[in-house]
Amino acid sequence: MNNTYLAIDFGGGSGRVIAGQITGGQLHLDEIYRFSNRQIKMGNHIYWDFLSLFEEMKNGIRLAVQKGYHVTSIGIDTWGVDFGLLDRAGNLLGNPRCYRDPYTEGAPEEVFKTLSPSEHYRESGIQVMPINSLFQLYAMKKECPDLLECADKLLFTPDLFSYFLTGTANNEYCIASTSELILAKERSWNWELIKRMGFPSHLFGEIVMPGTSRGNILPSIAAETGLPADTQVIAVGSHDTASAVFAVPFPEGKASRCAFLSSGTWSLLGVELDEPILSEEARQAGFTNEGCTGGKIKFLQNITGLWILQRLMQQWKEAGADTSYGPLLQQASESQISGIIDVDNPVFTNPADMEKAIAEYCLSHHQEVPVTKGDYVMCVLKSLAARYKKGIEQLNSLLPEPIQQLHIIGGGCQNQLLNRLTEEALGIPVIAGPVEATAIGNILMQAQACGAIKNKNKVHIS
Repeated sequence: MNNTYLAIDFGGGSGRVIAGQITGGQLHLDEIYRFSNRQIKMGNHIYWDFLSLFEEMKNGIRLAVQKGYHVTSIGIDTWGVDFGLLDRAGNLLGNPRCYRDPYTEGAPEEVFKTLSPSEHYRESGIQVMPINSLFQLYAMKKECPDLLECADKLLFTPDLFSYFLTGTANNEYCIASTSELILAKERSWNWELIKRMGFPSHLFGEIVMPGTSRGNILPSIAAETGLPADTQVIAVGSHDTASAVFAVPFPEGKASRCAFLSSGTWSLLGVELDEPILSEEARQAGFTNEGCTGGKIKFLQNITGLWILQRLMQQWKEAGADTSYGPLLQQASESQISGIIDVDNPVFTNPADMEKAIAEYCLSHHQEVPVTKGDYVMCVLKSLAARYKKGIEQLNSLLPEPIQQLHIIGGGCQNQLLNRLTEEALGIPVIAGPVEATAIGNILMQAQACGAIKNKNKVHIS
């Protein structure tokens, strides 16, 4: 089983090792190993258990070798913004902080006392969120400046995994762009901002583009896992959304007229562009310009996704009700509920009772209040479709040509009722799939970098 590409896909709750092979123009996937990813609270802070995750990754690699796969390369993608620090000897300076750590609360407000939000957006193009690396570093500098003084390199989460596989320390472009420390037009570090914030400039290394080889695995890793010594680690779109977007089969030459919707707990709605949009209108509408493969830009909005429905189903399950997806969607399809909620309203962020939160919102906003479980599900799905319509309208106001079709990817694309409601709301074709977009995009980038394919759109997913 030659020419196998391993996608190491780390999510906020779990990680996966997936093998991909391309034969006869067909991509075949095999999920080798799945493991949990825990956030650990110690003292007043929340950390990722990097040491455990690294060992689990190696376990998955070993299993792939034991199954007979001859691994050509490995690509790693993760969530954004988080990072680890190395000392001058290349040692990890503690477990990386988790973006849910409260130490960044209030940091944006402090930073923007001396920084213009509009001018900053014209440089970074990134939606301001307290979790972003800029504010993590600001909080770290205030809380433990000695740690930054001891550090020699800052590596974002996928960069960190890659470093301990290869010994090469650099920063992949897509993941670096989530930091809010990149100049969006230049695709390079914002050295002026870094200096202004008092961050040591030597922390920020060479930026490499997706498709770049980060080198062969270390001899010790080859010995531990059984991998061939010439196995490469390829820089893919290492922010998971970048890999997912690379998997979307946009029509040739029409990518800017096709939107993507990465549908899961969160919904990421946007387009792939050659250049960022850095206008005040884009900032006010909550758009962010993140790095994408090929040096392109993911121009997108972060929208609350299936989180509300997931919480409802969890609540009903805890009460002993049947929460099988099929019957609930069937009940929803028969509902005539007219109520619409604002899915991004903070009241739905993490209420103790999601059903009560929806009912109270509908009542206070003079909307029809759901009664049955089918009503609640339909209310949520119609509200998501309405929010996607608003997002597409906002995109159309900023783009030279209107969006002509929407590609829904990720686990949420399997919700056929939501797909239908979205298509009806938007009035344009909605295309569902692929489900495993992140792993597919990761593997396709590796295959392209290794010269196995020239056009990703000509590879069929089996």
